[in-house]
Amino acid sequence: MRNKIISMDDAGSHVRSGMTVMIGGFLGCGGPNAIIDALLVRDIKELTVIANDTAFTEVGIGKLIVNHKIRHVICSHIGTNKETGRQFNEGETEVTLTPQGTLAGQIRAAGVGTGGFLTPTGVGTEVEKGKNKLIMNGVEYLLETPLKADVALIHAWKVDKKGNAIYRRTARNFNPLMAMAADVVICEAEHIVEVGEIDPDFVMTPSIFIDYIVDLGGQN
Repeated sequence: MRNKIISMDDAGSHVRSGMTVMIGGFLGCGGPNAIIDALLVRDIKELTVIANDTAFTEVGIGKLIVNHKIRHVICSHIGTNKETGRQFNEGETEVTLTPQGTLAGQIRAAGVGTGGFLTPTGVGTEVEKGKNKLIMNGVEYLLETPLKADVALIHAWKVDKKGNAIYRRTARNFNPLMAMAADVVICEAEHIVEVGEIDPDFVMTPSIFIDYIVDLGGQN
């Protein structure tokens, strides 16, 4: 069995300037906040980040915004981070706002290998600009295409040494979807256990999706 456990510094080395990076979490909850802190000291920039939100200025993704590491963010809202709004209004950072369910569907589509999906959400709004539309049974739909990343950074509560992961309550959020939709997946784990200690019935992300694990040593 290949050793998937790496150092925080090694985890940061997988993220390079210009990459597309998925970051799990919801307003910082269940986000890979320790890995994000490690990225702050690295000379990276011009990232495209796919995430549910940009958290707060002092939490998670918000720190990447404040430190101008992100060129383009694709997310469902930015309302809790005034700096994201300021950078967007000043033309410093590109922001693509996407309905939350659509965003989740786009990530899932990349993970399962479909060409996209149809949704009525966004029809007749700014969301439909530049997208193909279809009419089925008299209902107008947008064709939403998959979103894939070079690297996904996720957070889990418990992970075995093979990479089978469990998330804790609402900290699950976007993490399982993102683990399926990137070329490289790095998971920071609050607890790492031996293979066999996690009941297979409780595994939320199978080990095949996780490439590397960072040990947080029991800290969340």
